[in-house]
Amino acid sequence: TTQRASTIVWDRSSGEPVGPGLSWQDLRTVGECMTARSEHGVTVAPNQSATKAQWLLQSVESAEPNNLCIGTVDSWITWMLSRGESHVTDHTNAAVTGWYDPQDASWSEHLCDVFNTPTSMLPQIVDSVGECAIAHSLPGAPPIVALIGDQQASLIGQGCVSPGLAKITFGTGGMLDTVVSNDSPLAQTTRRGDGGCFGIVAWAEGGQRTFGAESIMLAAGSNIDWLRDDLKIISSSAESHDIASSCSSTDGVMFVPAPLGLGTPHWDYGARSTFVGLTRGTTRAHMVRAVVEGIAHRGADLVEAVRADAVADVDVVRVDGGMSQNSFFVEALANFTGLTIEVSPHTEGTTIGAGRLALVGTHEMPTVADTAEMWDPQVIVHPDDSFDRVDARSHWEQATSRSRGWIPELSSLDF
Repeated sequence: TTQRASTIVWDRSSGEPVGPGLSWQDLRTVGECMTARSEHGVTVAPNQSATKAQWLLQSVESAEPNNLCIGTVDSWITWMLSRGESHVTDHTNAAVTGWYDPQDASWSEHLCDVFNTPTSMLPQIVDSVGECAIAHSLPGAPPIVALIGDQQASLIGQGCVSPGLAKITFGTGGMLDTVVSNDSPLAQTTRRGDGGCFGIVAWAEGGQRTFGAESIMLAAGSNIDWLRDDLKIISSSAESHDIASSCSSTDGVMFVPAPLGLGTPHWDYGARSTFVGLTRGTTRAHMVRAVVEGIAHRGADLVEAVRADAVADVDVVRVDGGMSQNSFFVEALANFTGLTIEVSPHTEGTTIGAGRLALVGTHEMPTVADTAEMWDPQVIVHPDDSFDRVDARSHWEQATSRSRGWIPELSSLDF
């Protein structure tokens, strides 16, 4: 499993990249995205692969197209492990590239034409589970039996393989993913819904795709890093729990975590991080607590958005990532969502999910659905019945409105 949409163009003969690998976070192709929309009516985000590959191909114009391959990180690693024998990717990775036709489950010739991408350079799309290549570069040449995007792997790692269960991975950013039914508005689409969520392929097994919905927080744990590394008001990430717990409230202070803008549901790239309610009596503890609570509020935003967009209920939220080990944060998330929060025993649910998918690929387990039996939460946290969630969320909406539109030219961008 690898991060999705990060893009590499490489030489077919040597496997060597012909330019830099462009991360999904790389925004250098914003202009190309705007051109695709204005000239072709095609909406693609700069974090998708299509304009990244277009940029890379333009930078190596002298290269012979027939000698080049395009792929996401999973595709390149598989190519290298198979010594150039297999050029493949799975549906979970393909669906977020900008070339994928979710109706036909294949590369769209129209989209490939728009972005000047020869289909001969693209990988074959395969199931997420089942033998897709032989790793000749490894001792014993074992088969590669699982291929999946990182967030979808985390879904499986946390047993969220049926509707009603959602996982949020709180790393540098935050990603909520959940399985949806085939009649959900977000099934068989990669477009963004009105509530700011995206349809995804959760996994593909036996020629059948299972669909999901995803909502995105652009900054989560990075806000704690900011307190530690830049403001230097905490000495470690773990200390954020102790300091936040040392006061009974924020004393009216709220923090909107938006150093890179706001993702779901607003998608306002011009929003910026904002403290509101500061007074002469505001202390370090109030500010640290406000930051931790602000991240939890954003988690609640993701839940509310996916409920609205996917027309799907979420009964339980499971969490992994570094912030899942902060018990104060998890309690705040339970209160702001009004839901039971189950904490993963593994901070890296992605890795666990890839391993469990491999169990299915080697027939150690019958199906992906059977991996649900392996879920065993470290901690279960219920919301406090006495907590006034309506009032807290109302104040949060007021604070969020004050953070938006801070850089108008960025706020006007829409992908």
